[in-house]
Amino acid sequence: MQKLLLAVDRLSTWFGKACAWSVIALTLLISWEVFSRYVLNTPHAWVLDAQIMLYGVLFMTAGAYTLAKSGHVRGDVLYGFFQPRTQAAIDLTLYILFFLPGIVALTYAGWFFANESLAIREQTFNADPLPVYPFKFVVPIAGAVLLLQGLVEIIRCVMCLQTGEWPSREVDVEEVDVDKLKEMVNVKDADIEALDSLVMKKGGQ
Repeated sequence: MQKLLLAVDRLSTWFGKACAWSVIALTLLISWEVFSRYVLNTPHAWVLDAQIMLYGVLFMTAGAYTLAKSGHVRGDVLYGFFQPRTQAAIDLTLYILFFLPGIVALTYAGWFFANESLAIREQTFNADPLPVYPFKFVVPIAGAVLLLQGLVEIIRCVMCLQTGEWPSREVDVEEVDVDKLKEMVNVKDADIEALDSLVMKKGGQ
C-alpha cells in the first residue's frame, strides 16, 4: 500500500513540476510583449489572453503537487499541537465533507465544460483570437490528478488512525532548517556570538 501511495505522490510531483515550466513561457512572453509594446510600438492583442491561460495552467496544476507535499494552508496554530490521530480525524472529516464533493464536481463539470468548448471551437474575443478549448481541458485533467492525490491523503488519514503515526511521503525541496544547517557545518551559537562581537568591535574602531 505504501508503494502505491508514494507512486501517486511521484505522479503528482511530476505533473506539478512539468506544468511549472509554464512560468518560463509566461516570463518570456511578458518580457517580449513589454519590449514589443514600448520599444517597437507594436502591441499584440492576443498576448493578454495567452498570459491569463498560462497563469491558469500554473495555478490549476499546482494543486495536486502542493497536496502531495502537505503544503496547503491550514490552521497550524492549533493543528500542530494535536496528536497524529486527532489530526487524521480532522483531515478525514474535512476531506469527506468538503474536498471530495468539491473536486468531484470540478472534474465532472470541467469535462463537459471543456467538451462543449471543443464542440464550438471556442476562441477568445479580440482582434487576434486564440483557441480556448485546449486550456479548458486543463480543468478536468488537473481536477482528476488532484482527486487521485486526495484519495491517497484519505488513505493516509485512515492508516494514521490505525497506527497513530503519519505514513511517510515523497520528500522534496524544503525551506532551510537553520538548526540543522548549523549542525551540518559544526557551528555553535557561541561561535556566531563571538563573530558578531568581533565585527562590532572592528566597526567601532
